[in-house]
Amino acid sequence: MTGALSLLWSNPTRKRIEGMRPKLYRMAYAWCHDADLADDLTQEALTKALGRAGQLREADAVGAWLFTILNNCWRDHLRARREFSDVDELDEVIFDQRPGPEGDCERNQTCQRVRAAIAALPLAQRQVITLVDIEEYSYADVARILQVPVGTVMSRLSRARQALKSHLLAQEPASRRSQIRRIK
Repeated sequence: MTGALSLLWSNPTRKRIEGMRPKLYRMAYAWCHDADLADDLTQEALTKALGRAGQLREADAVGAWLFTILNNCWRDHLRARREFSDVDELDEVIFDQRPGPEGDCERNQTCQRVRAAIAALPLAQRQVITLVDIEEYSYADVARILQVPVGTVMSRLSRARQALKSHLLAQEPASRRSQIRRIK
């Protein structure tokens, strides 16, 4: 191996980048609802990240840096399709949810309802809610990842949470609605 290539392979940052593959895939899948596309987006983001690993200034910011790259790959994919004029206003089609295994039926049904509710959100809200509430990134990190102001992150998150709550409450029978108190 050449000197630069062997340095890249032994770099601990490379291991951290590669270790983020499952999180990147989950996020890509949450955004596009297509396993093959999510895999392609994840691979593209990792390839770009590994090629630019030397540009990473803060080793602790690997996650946010990778999600920023993934978001850019996602935007590039949407622009290439040219079906939409503004990525921020894109509303995705709600996909049919597949039934889960019968063992944990109620838990799986709840997961399915939440996934469907998230899928029904506009893309911008879906991105913010998955990054903040599922991946637990700070508002500032999400703002950097999505390249929007923190106030925009906060307003999108508020609207997304309210929409999820309304959607999930509407699906519940009246007897269970009183048990649902709060959806973060």
